[in-house]
Amino acid sequence: MAALLTACQAVPVAAPDTLRSLEGELVYRAPGAPGPQGPAGACWDHDATPAVIETVTEQELVAPERRDAAGALVAPARYRSVQRQRIVRDRSAVWFRSPCPAELSPDVVAGLQRALAARGLYRAPPTGAIDRPTEAAIRAFQRPRGLNSGKLSLSAAQELGLIPVVGAD
Repeated sequence: MAALLTACQAVPVAAPDTLRSLEGELVYRAPGAPGPQGPAGACWDHDATPAVIETVTEQELVAPERRDAAGALVAPARYRSVQRQRIVRDRSAVWFRSPCPAELSPDVVAGLQRALAARGLYRAPPTGAIDRPTEAAIRAFQRPRGLNSGKLSLSAAQELGLIPVVGAD
């Protein structure tokens, strides 16, 4: 119950440079590859990360400049613009520790919704169900921390006060 009450308290939104990054807790795998294993009793979830494609525009020489015998310019060089795309990062699956389904009771999910509402990220009434508005608010909470997913990570649940931090005093 204390975790639920903690989630209800208004907590100021941290400045972007003080946000706890989740990047070190993410495991990237090829799409369709099995997820990480362990530790015992841990639950994992995943989301797809799209490929990152960069478009580069370059000037390509069509015809070099021409000069006469005296070195005077007869015709300037001609160029054309060419656009090329390259894959900066391949599509992958990002895996992360998540609360186990048994931990996400309707009461806990309603607490999650209230915690996200206190941060200005969730504007619907608490329903106790992870629906589209809840997923959008989870994504908005996690994105600045390095995880662009509407699925709740264990670290985000702990940061929101929904799940106890193991080993914390």
